[in-house]
Amino acid sequence: MSVQSPAEELVAAEIAILPGCSIHALRERWRALFRGEPPPAFGPDLLRRSIAQKLQEDAYGKLSPTAQRELNRIVTLLAKNPTARIDLPRRIKAGAVLVRDWKGTAHRVTVAENGFSYQERSYASLSEIAREITGTQWNGPRFFGLRQGAPKPSLMQEPGHGL
Repeated sequence: MSVQSPAEELVAAEIAILPGCSIHALRERWRALFRGEPPPAFGPDLLRRSIAQKLQEDAYGKLSPTAQRELNRIVTLLAKNPTARIDLPRRIKAGAVLVRDWKGTAHRVTVAENGFSYQERSYASLSEIAREITGTQWNGPRFFGLRQGAPKPSLMQEPGHGL
């Protein structure tokens, strides 16, 4: 059983009472939290959800701008095509090794905590490494097969490291 801080207990208690609140009480709570009128189309369910989210944001913080941009991208994609397949960006952990064959030579890149390692040198981006390998401008994630439509290199894991 986890121990909640007093602030967490307060947020949990406020959220717990929302299901029993009348629409009038929910609208009053909305006005107090958002300093404005609730949208007329919002019924009790949307008011409860919006109030709960606002309480949690105020207590714990909002999504990072990066996470918000990614969610906005997904919403836009689904608005255009509700049956679209959503490709989420890959998160590669430190220690993973990317192997890309280029002109008959296998190139191994190790993912580090703050960048990449290739031929015993550190790089800030995969694009720098792709440029060194090919001699031309490349999108590094695409060159190493991490983006849609890219060549498919092998992706290896070092022992003890997951993707």
